[in-house]
Amino acid sequence: MRSPLPSLTTVLARGDLRRVHHIALNVKDMQASRHFYSHILGLHELIGEEIPATLAQLVAEGKVANFETPDGTIIDLFWEPDLSPPDPNPERSFTRAYHLAFDIAPELFDHAVQVLRENEIAIAHGPVSRPTGRGVYFYDPDGFMVEIRCDPV
Repeated sequence: MRSPLPSLTTVLARGDLRRVHHIALNVKDMQASRHFYSHILGLHELIGEEIPATLAQLVAEGKVANFETPDGTIIDLFWEPDLSPPDPNPERSFTRAYHLAFDIAPELFDHAVQVLRENEIAIAHGPVSRPTGRGVYFYDPDGFMVEIRCDPV
């Protein structure tokens, strides 16, 4: 028999999370992945001043590449040279996704962190403050990392 879900006293309201901010993917071959996202899919690779300040050094070192989709969602590629290969059977479920990031209004960020804590969601990292905003990282029930982040005030 399944245990019932806990009664939640504090939750985020529908609409508090405004949009997907970015998706981070681990990649084994950065050059092949950059070619795929820019030349095959036609996404814009962020360059120069478009690169977030917190990622500029990693981009310069070839460890990260950033792409923007037509709706403004950012795809961050993180180079992981020791990444094990995907399953050769494409029908078998497999993911290289690192985390899913949701954007929230800056004035609701602290409330979101409170919701996580009150619902005993294990926080993996943060809250952190960066020049590009604030973020908190945590896991969904299946262990997939999720981030809630906001722009700087």
